Amino acid sequence: MSFIFRNAQLSEGADADRVLRAAFTPYLAKLGREIPADYYKWLPASIERGDVFVAEKDGQIVGVAATERREAELFLDRLAVHPAQQGTGLGRWLLQQLDEVALSRGDRAISLVTAEMMYHLIRLYGSHGFAIVRRALPDHGKDAHMRVHMVKPL
Repeated sequence: MSFIFRNAQLSEGADADRVLRAAFTPYLAKLGREIPADYYKWLPASIERGDVFVAEKDGQIVGVAATERREAELFLDRLAVHPAQQGTGLGRWLLQQLDEVALSRGDRAISLVTAEMMYHLIRLYGSHGFAIVRRALPDHGKDAHMRVHMVKPL
């Protein structure tokens, strides 16, 4: 696998947005929602904080991991693999890289939330050591699909 993992640069915000939209448009469609124009308005500030990581291949951003630092844990807010790279192992590879980031920061866990209906994602995260700790409706109230909250102890 010839990917490069690194922090996103502010100048790459549009590229990161493009990958996030390409990956999450089908996800949100399954939830009965669309991505509004300002959906990723938080992205530049997250990049500036150093909370967004990218996977680069042949000079192109093909994966994005948007994280949030929480007390003693790394919260994985978004994991996006461009559709052209899905099925290549890039998602697993990004999760391995995030393990290293969290360990280097002294975090004790990585957590995430995904839709319960996304069985393939739950399997992916489960195979990487995440376990479901609870199920609940989303806090945002934009849809009525159950979410699973998952944690991986480090």
